[in-house]
Amino acid sequence: MNIPDRILKPEERILFGLRALYGSYGYTPYKMRKFESYDLYAGNKDFLSSEQIIAFSDTDGTLLALKPDVTLSIVRSGRDEPGVTQKVYYQENVYRPACQGQGFREILQAGVECIGAVDEYCLSEVLLLAAESLRQISPKAVLHLSHMGLVRRLIGEAGLQGEQEQRAVNAIAARSAHELAALCDENGCGAEQKEALCSLIGIPADLQSALSALELLPCREEAASLRRVTDALKGTPAYDMLAVDVSTVNDLGYYNGLVFRGYVDGVPERVIAGGQYDPLMKKLGRKGGAIGFAVYLDALERLQESADRVDADILLLYPAGIAPDKVFAALRELSAGGCTVSAQKAMPERQRFGRVLELTESGVKEVV
Repeated sequence: MNIPDRILKPEERILFGLRALYGSYGYTPYKMRKFESYDLYAGNKDFLSSEQIIAFSDTDGTLLALKPDVTLSIVRSGRDEPGVTQKVYYQENVYRPACQGQGFREILQAGVECIGAVDEYCLSEVLLLAAESLRQISPKAVLHLSHMGLVRRLIGEAGLQGEQEQRAVNAIAARSAHELAALCDENGCGAEQKEALCSLIGIPADLQSALSALELLPCREEAASLRRVTDALKGTPAYDMLAVDVSTVNDLGYYNGLVFRGYVDGVPERVIAGGQYDPLMKKLGRKGGAIGFAVYLDALERLQESADRVDADILLLYPAGIAPDKVFAALRELSAGGCTVSAQKAMPERQRFGRVLELTESGVKEVV
């Protein structure tokens, strides 16, 4: 059965497309319950998009939480199989403050997780799926890339550790060369190491130019890996969507490699975020690597609807007191060719129609 686009919400249309996309690459659906042990989230708040969690006591006194995240549940519930990669996608409701920060909401979220024997092909595949997910949402989209491994490498080369390391990450996220330089001076970093670290702020967005610049810094191994992963997408529409943005960083305690965020025209915040989270695997007692991303469908509420989208092809206005059979007869005739028709006594304020017709005792006429 073909479902007309007009009866689906924008996020529903997108979800159908995402499920088909992920399934075409052999990812299988993953389903979970609405709540988990509160301790799982309380112990990993830095991994969550918000530290606020809805908690409640179970009938046996156990403290549970409505899940604010899906990745943690998937990682904890999986099992290690040598040489095997678990590839799953999900469509789940999560419970957290919305992007606009207007209280807790039940938010529909989709995503992909690739867990286990993760190699560079897996990284390229997930990156491709992230880019293609953006294209499902809008043709005007960009995927910003960075690499926590090379960020950590340059921070380490500068001799920054502990709290200083996190301060450096925060300065990179803010694209503040001044803060980075001051931090290096404060800790007596060498001039060469300081210059290399601060040069991250000036890395261009163009993928090839950025990779060439990164390969000249003391992070050649990580830059080379990033080049191999992105080169694998050459010849696809996804490749043209890639741009480097070193301010795309995440918590060093959870992320160790490729990280990315996706944006579409018309939405000010990211609609996709993801990356490699091998340290989380280790923290939860798992072996191997992991990479994944989430599509934040609540952010799409601010996406402008297409200008040519209508709620019905025809609005049929009928006068009070007219016989119902005449309304039905006119509606059947108008809809015989496949048009959708909304019969109303007055023009709705918040709906759009392709044509407006008026039913009178003598027939149907166009409303100018």
